Amino acid sequence: QVQFVESGGGLVQPGGSLRLSCAASGSMFSISRMGWYRQAPGKQRELVAGITSGGTTMYAESVKGRFTISRDNAKNTVYLQMNSLKPEDTAVYYCNVGLGGDYVVNSDSWGQGTQVTVSS
Repeated sequence: QVQFVESGGGLVQPGGSLRLSCAASGSMFSISRMGWYRQAPGKQRELVAGITSGGTTMYAESVKGRFTISRDNAKNTVYLQMNSLKPEDTAVYYCNVGLGGDYVVNSDSWGQGTQVTVSS
């Protein structure tokens, strides 16, 4: 079973930047679609960004132009560069393997996530 360890979150002021990392175990990483997801208090978990094994990316409308997803297959790691952060970006951020164009997660296995708080 694939395991994920997310890191890089923290407290940042509006307009600031953070870079999240997600280290994944398992030999299937390089051929897997990977997604970043977030869950704010009282809300459902949502897809933020996704990247295919070939490097094609997609983004939720709310983060387009501000966030950038990337991956390093040699390190089994996926990244999320977040710029121009807004208070509404406050959430716990997770990564996972996503299936299909909608990056549906077909697993109950999630990492501990990393908390991102955007506040002045």
